[in-house]
Amino acid sequence: MREVVVQIPNIEAEQNIEITVKINGKKRTLNYKVEIIEWEKPEMESDRVSTLRRVVKEHERDWDLIHIGAPSNSGIPVMFRQKKHEIV
Repeated sequence: MREVVVQIPNIEAEQNIEITVKINGKKRTLNYKVEIIEWEKPEMESDRVSTLRRVVKEHERDWDLIHIGAPSNSGIPVMFRQKKHEIV
């Protein structure tokens, strides 16, 4: 899939984003959600990787992982896109 970068305002964690686009004259609604994964043991980098892998693996199956953001000392933002897209 080709990508188009759209700047969105800063949002809080656990937020849903709905974007409606027109592709070849047909409207399509794309749903995204952003989650902040908090580190269980912030001091251990290997635990961070394990935590991220576990959360992604256990995430709802109708959402695809799209982006992993820059980590902080307390957690990391991840973005998911819903697999089903409404075509109008």
